Amino acid sequence: MRILDFRSDTVTRPSPAMRRAMAEAEVGDDVYREDPTVNRLEALAAEMLGFERAVYMPSGTMTNQVALLVHTRRGQEVILTEGAHVYEFEPGAMANLSGASPRFVPSPYGVPDPEEVRRAVHTSPHQAPTGLIALENTHNTAGGTVVPLEVQRAVQAVARAAGLPVHLDGARLFNAAVALGVEGREVAAGFDTVSICLSKGLGAPVGSLLLGPAELEGEIRRYRKMLGGGMRQAGVLAAAGLIALTEGPKALARDHALARELAEGLVRLGLDVDLKSVQTNMVFARVEDAPGFAARLREAGVLINALGPERVRFVAHRDLPDEAAAEALARIAPLLG
Repeated sequence: MRILDFRSDTVTRPSPAMRRAMAEAEVGDDVYREDPTVNRLEALAAEMLGFERAVYMPSGTMTNQVALLVHTRRGQEVILTEGAHVYEFEPGAMANLSGASPRFVPSPYGVPDPEEVRRAVHTSPHQAPTGLIALENTHNTAGGTVVPLEVQRAVQAVARAAGLPVHLDGARLFNAAVALGVEGREVAAGFDTVSICLSKGLGAPVGSLLLGPAELEGEIRRYRKMLGGGMRQAGVLAAAGLIALTEGPKALARDHALARELAEGLVRLGLDVDLKSVQTNMVFARVEDAPGFAARLREAGVLINALGPERVRFVAHRDLPDEAAAEALARIAPLLG
């Protein structure tokens, strides 16, 4: 029985082409800006997404937290959507590193009302001042949902009117682009900084990029070094990132279709799945005992994550076979009888 690993799109393994590129990568000391492969990756990402600069880092947590350090001062607030990764899954980094605190706005399906964002901006001396507005696209905890471009533009207009920077946690930006039928640069447009991950649906083993203007590059690199992100001969990793960036987006539509097939099948089996939230490569279901349900599925060779006591998540990705949804449903059905 083959294992079907739906825990996350971070479990993907480098392709044979990536392994060859990694073995043959031309390298240098990236802290000295002398790694040619890292330099190519950063230049390609900046060109693809319409930014002046990109800086390669080990993880999306680091790129997000460096963005907060660049944009905020201690004691300021960051306006976030409910369930934002930068708060929920970056363990206290905001408080510990930048000294910022979150101000959440209601975000059904990960989509905030720009007017709610405007009302959340604080300028009074009796309140913590707002330092940054941040969006997440796709929005993980909302179900891998997509923030429409017109909402992003409206929130950016709120930020500009208030004189605030705006950051995009675009860990799965290319999933959003595929779902919207646009190029990645359209999802990234209008933000001061954007974080993208290469090690999720795009399939690289390691790495994220923080994109921004040339004027912020020096500060971004200083904070990267401060947080331990100076990786020296990182071209060995960046070589896989180049393939992920150029080839990875082509496979995402299949992942989305696989997630939809799985979601509709789970509904037929009687599970509580909000199909409106199944917009990209994720499927969330409500069950009575999420950890117990995940344990039973593990015994059947289907790996998933329990997110809380009554919620589980399935994530489709490139390493799953085309038949993964049908196979998983066939194994799940007997467990619900």
